[in-house]
Amino acid sequence: MKPAEVTQKISEQLSSMRKSERKVAEYILANPGEIIHMRIVDLATEAQVSEPTVVRFCRAVGCSGFQEFKLNLAQQLASSPSFGQIAVTESDTIAEYKRKVFDSTVDTLLNVRDKIDNRALEAAVTAIAAAKRVEFFGFGASGAVASDAKHKFFRLQLAAAAHSDHHMQSMSAMGMEPGDVVVAISQSGRTSSLLRSMEMAKAQGATVIGLGPSGSPVTRKSTIPLEVDVEEDIELYTPLSSRIAHLVVIDVLAIGVAQRKGPQLQEHLLKLKKGLYNLREEKH
Repeated sequence: MKPAEVTQKISEQLSSMRKSERKVAEYILANPGEIIHMRIVDLATEAQVSEPTVVRFCRAVGCSGFQEFKLNLAQQLASSPSFGQIAVTESDTIAEYKRKVFDSTVDTLLNVRDKIDNRALEAAVTAIAAAKRVEFFGFGASGAVASDAKHKFFRLQLAAAAHSDHHMQSMSAMGMEPGDVVVAISQSGRTSSLLRSMEMAKAQGATVIGLGPSGSPVTRKSTIPLEVDVEEDIELYTPLSSRIAHLVVIDVLAIGVAQRKGPQLQEHLLKLKKGLYNLREEKH
């Protein structure tokens, strides 16, 4: 097991654990920084279980014993202090799950920031800035990201559109021409309808930017892959941090395109800002 997967593994298995092992898991998720300084007897006492239960728990999450578990957890905390601590339990207070949601999202963004390929971002900015039209494809939560992206790039004086319906995506893809750009957004990277739309767009000569997990079909079959890897917790109440990460990557692309377009675009954006300001109600 990779060190960064320790708390992720715990979160994934939490609902299927025995009651006693779940007590160990919940204590660890709530107090990860303390565990690395504990003896097995200390953890057993705090979680109100037996020492053999702690050993069974460690083996259930892929470790040979408590010492290996502590080593992996220490390595994880050293590289990413809040990673994986999102699992919400029934006993959490609003303050506790508020912290978990914010910490997990912030940590996700920092990980994506440090790992995303700058050369791929540069290539994507170059393609979009030169495009005659740019269209954003996505389904579900990724459809919401696509819609947000359309509004951002429309303001940058680009012919921008967003489609979250497969038929509309197909028709749009078949109308693409060389120089046009499709940004295909997917949290799983495996949506078959999206992959078919991407292939159609590429067949027409369009550049396809794939925003999804590394090694997934969406990034492998794109012209320019933007690989965003997010360790999603599969617990029922977990928010999708990948959606937030995708929105921020779209912001990075928008800033890059705005920078390329220079002073003329700044004048246009200022005009838009003044126009929108006039639509607001005056303060009383």
